[in-house]
Amino acid sequence: MQRGFLYLVAIMDCYSRKVLAWRLSHTMDAEFCVDALKEALATHGTLETFNTDQGSQFTSSDWIKVLTDAKISMDGKGRWIDNRMIERLWRSLKYECVYLHAFERGLEAKAGIGKWLADYNTERPHSTHGILTPQRSL
Repeated sequence: MQRGFLYLVAIMDCYSRKVLAWRLSHTMDAEFCVDALKEALATHGTLETFNTDQGSQFTSSDWIKVLTDAKISMDGKGRWIDNRMIERLWRSLKYECVYLHAFERGLEAKAGIGKWLADYNTERPHSTHGILTPQRSL
């Protein structure tokens, strides 16, 4: 943003590269991350393993409780390579959307990022899946 910061979390299926849920917040608390996790689980079902970075949002008691209640184990520390898909998403999003639009307001950022992520899931083919989009590769 031109002034201030917004924080984005996305829950991604590592196989298909589909963004299952996402949230934008003006604070770095755990609540918006937990809300995205709950939406992804409610919409797409449970997973065997879940990988995140080690940020305080993802080690909070609220986050851990959702994973524990769903019987999902967290991947261990030191597996930097597991983050490569989400890091690639962040790079593409920044260069193809955020930097180009320099959003001035949170609502503009939410709408612009939402449109980009929807296109990412339904229109953008990924080399991993030939010509299939994340939506079609599931």
